[in-house]
Amino acid sequence: MTAPKLALATASAAEAAVDALVIGTVRTEDGVALQPGAEAVDAAFGGALVETLTALGATGKADEVVKLPALGKIKATVLVASGLGSADEGISGEQVRRAAGAAARSLVGTARIASLLSTLDLQAAVEGAVLGAYTFTAYKSEPEKKNPTVKVDFIAPEDGSAKEHKATLKAATAIAEAVTTTRDFINTPPNDLYPGSFADKAAALGRAAGLTVEVLDEKALRKNGYGGIIGVGGGSARPPRLVRLTWKGARAKAKVALIGKGITFDTGGISIKPAASMDQMTSDMSGAAAVVATVVLAAKLKYPLEVTATVPMAENMPSGDAYRPGDVLTMYGGKTVEVLNTDAEGRLILADAIVRACEDAPDYLIETSTLTGAQVVALGKRTAGVMGEPAFRDRVAELGRAVGENAWAMPLPEELRADLDSRLADLANVAGHRWGGMLAAGVFLREFVAEGVPWAHIDIAGPSFNDGGPWGYTSRGGTGVPVRTLAAVLADIAENG
Repeated sequence: MTAPKLALATASAAEAAVDALVIGTVRTEDGVALQPGAEAVDAAFGGALVETLTALGATGKADEVVKLPALGKIKATVLVASGLGSADEGISGEQVRRAAGAAARSLVGTARIASLLSTLDLQAAVEGAVLGAYTFTAYKSEPEKKNPTVKVDFIAPEDGSAKEHKATLKAATAIAEAVTTTRDFINTPPNDLYPGSFADKAAALGRAAGLTVEVLDEKALRKNGYGGIIGVGGGSARPPRLVRLTWKGARAKAKVALIGKGITFDTGGISIKPAASMDQMTSDMSGAAAVVATVVLAAKLKYPLEVTATVPMAENMPSGDAYRPGDVLTMYGGKTVEVLNTDAEGRLILADAIVRACEDAPDYLIETSTLTGAQVVALGKRTAGVMGEPAFRDRVAELGRAVGENAWAMPLPEELRADLDSRLADLANVAGHRWGGMLAAGVFLREFVAEGVPWAHIDIAGPSFNDGGPWGYTSRGGTGVPVRTLAAVLADIAENG
């Protein structure tokens, strides 16, 4: 999809000469109401815009889009009313983001658009518009013949200066582009995205952004003792990789390690998965895609930080060379792990990456992965579980909720550590029961984090991939979660340490 040109509008909403003008509607006890700031548009319709929209069935609920021919009352050809939901507690950024996304989805193919939603929250309106318009048609032999949107004008809020609005537009655009990059990686099928090609693409993005790039192939991984990555990737004809991308900002205030699970396809290995929905295991590299896009974003926005993404990549396949239940792997750094289930492979490659990342002595470490089906059981498909050092865990979860990625803090109960005891090795890769599986995985990862490093693990097994219908700014397929959370955490560290 060709990205439209995004700009701040100079004309008022009623005077914007565009194909479509987007405004927000609010759901109230008495029916539908217009968003704050829509008075001039309402006046152009003779003060009867609410009555007209109500007659067309508008209620103001979230994801609702109602279109109305302007008939010369305003400069735009069509008025698009997008539902914000209830405003009893004010209008949140996420409500604006969803309304902007729903409107953008309904306007794919419209050449020029103006948005009044930006007067409520400029950053959310920009992110929602870009993400809502996202489509992935690389593998369609005959994609829909719709002309791309050429330009989207955002009416600037009354608060703040023009300089501040331009900075917000730049940051929001870069964050949205990082999310779409992540979505593109996730939506690329596994016959084209495998460890070698994923590493090449990540390295190319890194070099283009001015990052320091390091790629370890299977020989280097074996030589340096990355037993988890080599063990998991051994069953595939397409060998594993470890990619490291580093951004060093000027006068860096802190050093942040990012780690993402890069299983480009997960059959479960010898502990093979059922056939149903196995095709969705193409998304098992969502965490890796997110951290690759985020470190590139850090460079684009010139965060005053040193950010290093350590990204293990492997394909978990059953073959004569595959690792087995009962094997003992020697991980990077020397700890040994007894493999009881080869479908608990993500934590094995992440353990290697965590130890390597901690050698850089980071001030903070954030890891994200589609780690456990138990996350979906516990929190559903739209809420990520955040575990780790309590203070930093809570900080990450709060920032995730603030940007509309429903992160929720979860504990790491001490009693679960004993369930990972092994008769042969330092620990086993799974507990002997299915209770608290998401938390047990977090406890396993904790064993590899260096003492004293504030860290957080974000389990995105559900939120990273939408296998249902589109909603808000979320299309089918890869969602790009938790890029916006990671961006918010980096920005917060840059500002507050």
